Amino acid sequence: MAEFLHKSGYEVVFVDVMDKLIEQLQKTKSYTVTEVSDEGEATFTIDNYRAINSKTNESEVVEEIATADLVTCAVGPNILKFIAAPIAKGIDARKADRNPLAVIACENMIGATDKLQSFIEEKLSTTSKSDLKDRARFANSAIDRIVPQQAADAGLNVRIEKFYEWCVHEKPFADAKGGHPEIQGVHFVDDLTPFIERKLFTVNTGHATAAYYGHAKRKQSIHEAMEDPEIRHAVEEALEETSHLIVNKHGITESDQKDYVNSIIRRISNPALEDYVDRVGRAPMRKLSRNERFVGPAAELAEQGDDVDGLLHAIEMTLRFQDVEGDEESKQLAEILQSSSSKDATLKITGLEESHKLFPQVEKLVAKVQAERKK
Repeated sequence: MAEFLHKSGYEVVFVDVMDKLIEQLQKTKSYTVTEVSDEGEATFTIDNYRAINSKTNESEVVEEIATADLVTCAVGPNILKFIAAPIAKGIDARKADRNPLAVIACENMIGATDKLQSFIEEKLSTTSKSDLKDRARFANSAIDRIVPQQAADAGLNVRIEKFYEWCVHEKPFADAKGGHPEIQGVHFVDDLTPFIERKLFTVNTGHATAAYYGHAKRKQSIHEAMEDPEIRHAVEEALEETSHLIVNKHGITESDQKDYVNSIIRRISNPALEDYVDRVGRAPMRKLSRNERFVGPAAELAEQGDDVDGLLHAIEMTLRFQDVEGDEESKQLAEILQSSSSKDATLKITGLEESHKLFPQVEKLVAKVQAERKK
């Protein structure tokens, strides 16, 4: 996102609680972004930025937010509640003569900005709540760009894929003073849902399916996993089902969706964007939740009586992602599967209603994984 903003002429202010990262940014005047594609590589220099440690200098962060044009984040859905307080304080301190602050969360979840807004509103003063539309506008977004595991010696430099799609909901800015922020490469759209669901149920479903199958078959990288015919077929099967949903629900043509799927498979198979299966697979509890990349589309398809075998197979592989070093959610998943009945575990992990058509099929998989674990 800093690359987008830099190219659009913004001064970027990085905010984080990681001491080492902020110190590096403060001491380094520029870093490089290398875009990778089938055609080769292109490198860009990013400068004109500052960095603030919000753990030790929150007042500075609040002042920056009070005078900023835009606040955006990519911190992970579980961290949104922790960044809400300084944003709320910045909105409280915002002067009436400024255009409303644009708040755009860029997370792999549906309604990420709505979720962030709910956390922010809990922290706002009564005055700010009463005239919030004059102080800030909150827009959901869908962002699609693969950022692989970075080399240990990369420092601040980043390797990233050339392909990108960043769509932002236009409606929240419709009557805002100053309109929406001008960001080169961003598409402001009337209806964001098709873009969010197409991305989440294609890119993220495919990437995660490769990761969980790869973990089960002891593959190290996504590239290595996609070279396995069985795993590649599993990814294609899951995406065939999600494509059926996307085409019928959003009016995207079969041809366009097929091209999109083929591009995703090509992208995640690219050895130049090599990533590790355990990194891509981390946070399995979130990825198995009700509106996420597996259960979300499978539930809608099951309601329509459509085939969900590929997604169910992917869910089973995700359930096997347990006790992975460095991933707390995989340990939480293991504990729930070990201590709960298959019904209770299914309820806790997926959020599916017990009366839902998909529930018995998922519960059967949960029971299967639990039984294998006890052997």
